[in-house]
Amino acid sequence: MMKRKFLAAVAFVFFFVVAFALLSYNPASTEKEQQTKKSDSSGLSSSLITETEKGQPSNKREVETEGILVTRVIDGDTIEIEGGQKIRYIGIDTPETVDPRTSVQCYGKEASAKNKEFVEGKRVRLEKDVSETDKYGRLLRYVFVGDVFVNETLVKEGYAFSSTYPPDIKYQDRFAKAEKAAREADRGLWGACGLIAGEKTTAPETDCVIKGNISSSGEKIYHMPGQKYYNQTVISESKGERWFCTESEAQKAGWRKSKL
Repeated sequence: MMKRKFLAAVAFVFFFVVAFALLSYNPASTEKEQQTKKSDSSGLSSSLITETEKGQPSNKREVETEGILVTRVIDGDTIEIEGGQKIRYIGIDTPETVDPRTSVQCYGKEASAKNKEFVEGKRVRLEKDVSETDKYGRLLRYVFVGDVFVNETLVKEGYAFSSTYPPDIKYQDRFAKAEKAAREADRGLWGACGLIAGEKTTAPETDCVIKGNISSSGEKIYHMPGQKYYNQTVISESKGERWFCTESEAQKAGWRKSKL
């Protein structure tokens, strides 16, 4: 008799524990916890605020709050933050200093030094546009130190070119105006590297209206009149960008057609 009562008590406790576990299980909560843990590994989770978390569409831009420490400046347009993640500045391009495929370019060391002055050892705010990373795995971001918009300031002071590449075009007009002002004032590389004479960013007076753009990652893409980003694409011949008369000419030169 006692044995049966004991077994009945054990069975009651077992079913009670199982029922409690089933009622407590929340798949959505578990998935959210896993996503949170995944974001923690990027080194940005503590300061990342996404529009999705606010109930907005996931294709909205993301803004990362203040407090990301810059541990190293790689060159004029690339930095490394705490955790080891590399950040590539959106919308600008500075002369090369560390690319093994080319020699140190004119004003490259000055651009790197100025970037260090702005951000090395400081805490910055990072702002995303549309793309998350480039083909090298670097985060693509706009960088701010206090009230200083570093991407724009480097262009405005003549340490960088405007090199906006769709779809990351939020500040394209500001970068283009900053470059124009620097060029007209002979600031930085515009006066030191002989880039003013012959510089041409507007369409030639011919039928050659295909825009051969070079992205910040070095990819060569041409845009046809009527395509989505044609009017927003600015050509700077001093950076190797060019105009083409035919698609065949562009393709033979190593450019591919924009997908949009």
